Amino acid sequence: MTKQLLITGGTGFIGQVLCRDLLSKGYQLTVFSRQPVENVRAFCGRVEVVPDLNQLRAHPGFDAVINLAGEGIAEKRWSEQRKQDLRDSRIGVTETLVDVIRSWAKPPEVIVSGSAVGFYGDQGASVVTEETKPRDEFTHRLCRDWENAALRLADDGVRVCLSRTGVVVGPGGGFLSRMLLPFKLGLGGRLGDGRQYMPWVHREDVVNALVWMLEQSDASGPFNVVSPNPATNTEFTRCLGKVLHRPTLFPAPAPVLKLALGEMAGLLLTGQQAVPDKLNKAGFQFSFPELEQALVNAVHPRPRS
Repeated sequence: MTKQLLITGGTGFIGQVLCRDLLSKGYQLTVFSRQPVENVRAFCGRVEVVPDLNQLRAHPGFDAVINLAGEGIAEKRWSEQRKQDLRDSRIGVTETLVDVIRSWAKPPEVIVSGSAVGFYGDQGASVVTEETKPRDEFTHRLCRDWENAALRLADDGVRVCLSRTGVVVGPGGGFLSRMLLPFKLGLGGRLGDGRQYMPWVHREDVVNALVWMLEQSDASGPFNVVSPNPATNTEFTRCLGKVLHRPTLFPAPAPVLKLALGEMAGLLLTGQQAVPDKLNKAGFQFSFPELEQALVNAVHPRPRS
């Protein structure tokens, strides 16, 4: 029997590719989105669209749920209102989703819910696994509360997986799209002293990891969805310059970033040397384990055969 999936965040940078991958595997998808139906299908393929989660109350139920809803954390300066908007788009949506799921005739087998390596806060040069104790700061509290909202379903016998995703690179969008123009103009450079780690991961590996969590019946809890080879900001900058055949001679000093971005500058000036410890131990295979091959694919993508 064809499995029915409910997806939030399906029109996002990761969700678009995930939806098409799941459709190719034979799943039937319903996507929660407030965008017009024709826009959602242009992004995601032949999916059903629901504009309001409350329309799914007292539903017979879906076999599984993938929850990727959330506004981009680095799109605007962090005012108090912006912080609340980020919480509402993640925690608020997840809390509503959980309440709706609890009204179904049958609960899902699994929910794979989004999170981020920001859960750990700034960890300096320490290696970060899923067991690392977090540092208490805004990104940690945001991810902690987001995860806890999804984990409520464990009390209902639902298998819960949490995708603590890193900085995602891939063709046609994401944070890399905002970096390309200055780098192509030869104006790129490291951020601050460049020693902070960027726990990067290719979008294809994120999609594969989400599907793996969905289908691996013994997978549960948090997973660091990051490359097995984290890079410092300096290493990332040099590699991107190499791929673009451009110099990287124009660093952005930390005081300038703090003045321009306020508290949000911490996203750029701190980081985590996160590694996918649980995925590695489970034998998960990365398609893009090395930074240069990932950036080449993101900048110069080849059409799929």
